[in-house]
Amino acid sequence: MTIRTKIIALFIFTLISSTLHADKLIRIACVGDSITYGAGIKDRETNSYPAQLQALLGNTYKVGNFGVSARTLLKKGDKPYWNNKAYKKALSFNPNIVIIKLGTNDIKPNNWKHHAEFAGDLKALVKSFQDLASKPTVFLATPVPVQKTRWGMTEDAIVNGVMPLVKQVADELKLSIIDFHGAVPSEAKYFKDGIHPNADGAKLMAASAAAAVK
Repeated sequence: MTIRTKIIALFIFTLISSTLHADKLIRIACVGDSITYGAGIKDRETNSYPAQLQALLGNTYKVGNFGVSARTLLKKGDKPYWNNKAYKKALSFNPNIVIIKLGTNDIKPNNWKHHAEFAGDLKALVKSFQDLASKPTVFLATPVPVQKTRWGMTEDAIVNGVMPLVKQVADELKLSIIDFHGAVPSEAKYFKDGIHPNADGAKLMAASAAAAVK
């Protein structure tokens, strides 16, 4: 075997090995809004909750951040997640695990008037992932606290509006819940602006998600 042939054979072996390794990774799709995206977090590529989740889980997992700022779960919301290309990318990711954290933007008064459709839209989103060939395990996540009322969003709407509906859907579909609301204390030191967690808040979210996944 010539040196050239050996180099080609080594290249092919490396390529095949890396492909097989990639196929064995457990893919996690983090679906959500700006809180998932990591809006306002310095070095969000490293410090958003999905990035910190990747660091906690290690190289046997591949975590995808499919969060988009200002998006709603509600199809009749002002900026539905359904209409964003990130949603299609999350489906194409063919995940093994999906974490859905939506609802914060839904409680804006102009969106929450459609709250009666929240549970149905959440079920439809879950089903769209469950229908994938990868048959992922889907986790529903409660929103983090509204530490400071802003843009018409209140803690009461989270606790007495969104969270009971998330629990209702989880019970009906037999899904587990990741309690981001309980994981992040409603204290200014964990928030950038009263709505979006900072890197420390995102760290607590990542730890909660990692515990659920493992």
